[in-house]
Amino acid sequence: MSVFPNHTTEFAGKRVLVTGGTKGAGRAMARRFAAAGARVAVTARSRPSDQDDSTLFIEADMTTAAGADTVAATVLDAFGGIDILVHNLGGSSAPAGGFAALSDAHWRDEIDLNLMPAVRLDRALIPSMIAARAGVVIHISSIQRRLPLPESTTAYAASKAALSAYSKALSKELGPHGIRVNSVAPGWIMTDASRRLVQRLAEQADTDETTARRELMDSLGGIPLGRPAEP
Repeated sequence: MSVFPNHTTEFAGKRVLVTGGTKGAGRAMARRFAAAGARVAVTARSRPSDQDDSTLFIEADMTTAAGADTVAATVLDAFGGIDILVHNLGGSSAPAGGFAALSDAHWRDEIDLNLMPAVRLDRALIPSMIAARAGVVIHISSIQRRLPLPESTTAYAASKAALSAYSKALSKELGPHGIRVNSVAPGWIMTDASRRLVQRLAEQADTDETTARRELMDSLGGIPLGRPAEP
């Protein structure tokens, strides 16, 4: 039985690509599209042991131009085009310690993970949408584009702000071609990566994870429900 019984045909016949679609929010999105009838492709650096065989899995390092080329070529070959492109890939591996702890390499890593995969895939896949005069591009940004956490995610927040600005420019360019471009800026979603961030913040402040979680929510402007969202 579908976990989405009231939406079994909402995306019937649609061809969907979700980058970073094997974990957390990306996996939830991919499952939601598939349950609603879409043909779904997902990307990651390695295939998870529990990957759904009904979903096209593409192994690629999306932080590289070669990885983006592999994904685009595989999707176009398998699907003949794309209707919905969801750029969910993102994250941060930069160290804590504020701006002074971030080297040029850290900045490049954050931009290569949070901005350039979308730029490269859009360049490769949107022409087929233009030809069809239809399509949807969704860039998953972050609340941190406006509310960065200076102790740990300055470079991540800046790269997500860049993604949001790029998304806005793309929407203006592609709207006349019948293509909708949206940027979605979620608040805190409790994924494995989020749990690791809480652990890192707790260790850095020499406190417990409950305190670190509360302080993180406060730094993001508070969450009325008192907890992060689930994927």
